[in-house]
Amino acid sequence: MQRILNKNYITPLIHIALWGLVFFWPFIMVQEKVNINRVIVRNWLPSFSLLVIFYVNYWWLVDAFFFEKKKRWFLACNVFLLLAFLVFLEQTISLFHNDFPEKVAMFKKKRGIMISSIQMLVPMILTIGMCVGVKLSDQWKKKELILEKIKKSQLDSEIKYLRHQIQPHFLFNTLNNIYSLVDSAPGMAKTSIHSLSKMMRYLLHDSNDNRVSLTKEIEFLERFIDLMKLRVANHLTLETNFPIINQPIQIAPLLLLSFVENAFKHGINATQPSFIKINLTIEENKIHYTVENSSFPEKNSATDSGVGLSNLRKRLSLLYTDKYELFEGEKNNVYTAKLTINFKE
Repeated sequence: MQRILNKNYITPLIHIALWGLVFFWPFIMVQEKVNINRVIVRNWLPSFSLLVIFYVNYWWLVDAFFFEKKKRWFLACNVFLLLAFLVFLEQTISLFHNDFPEKVAMFKKKRGIMISSIQMLVPMILTIGMCVGVKLSDQWKKKELILEKIKKSQLDSEIKYLRHQIQPHFLFNTLNNIYSLVDSAPGMAKTSIHSLSKMMRYLLHDSNDNRVSLTKEIEFLERFIDLMKLRVANHLTLETNFPIINQPIQIAPLLLLSFVENAFKHGINATQPSFIKINLTIEENKIHYTVENSSFPEKNSATDSGVGLSNLRKRLSLLYTDKYELFEGEKNNVYTAKLTINFKE
């Protein structure tokens, strides 16, 4: 409601206030009794002329000719308008002076007809220029608003695309894991399918929102870890540390998945000791998320597709611009991925 009021009424009220100030300025500034004829001649008639010239341009001429690149018509109409009001002022002023011819003759003799006309024309020309400036500013604001809506629409579309891209990627990797269990461990495969069905509910419903609770995101991640543990070798050492959430923290969905998925995909070797350490902490308004895993360069170079991590980088840049820190690196056969997010909007 407040936005509607601002949009529909604020601008007209500003116009009314400014023109009201112009018309009543003599009564505000002069303390003694005001000569109404003097106010009409020196203030109201010129101000009325400026008002009409301004709004004829504001509501018609600028849109019809200036913005349509018909500058000659715009100039011709305004020249006609200026001459018409110049005649109007000279003729109308005489109605408020009983001795107008003598006064006008004395004025013209003292300052000249040209100077008198220029003094009336200059404010009119400046009013036309001010009107064009106001309309250009309004047009620029409208274009900026349209551009902002287009950018927001494009941003939303790109985020949805990235979010939907990660779902089939996740499903493909998970189904590969389940397939490997069908012959060797049918019971585990059945359990995996049941776990996958619960995770798909999250993917199909909750993850379509722009933000989800951190609690749900952690629950999804724990289910994924349990699913991955069904097929890993016994020599994997897995450590997880997730906090108890006591506040309503909201984050973008599926941000925590890529690190863990990458760790299970590239940090486990069938014959060598492997480890994965997952740690998530909350400090003030920030989430600190770290995943460390053993690294096997030959395996990584042969199978790394990088879809999940590439997707994560793009989503972070769109959703948390200047509000996140991302680090990935390998040292001494240990791959470390760190993410810090400021979750306050």
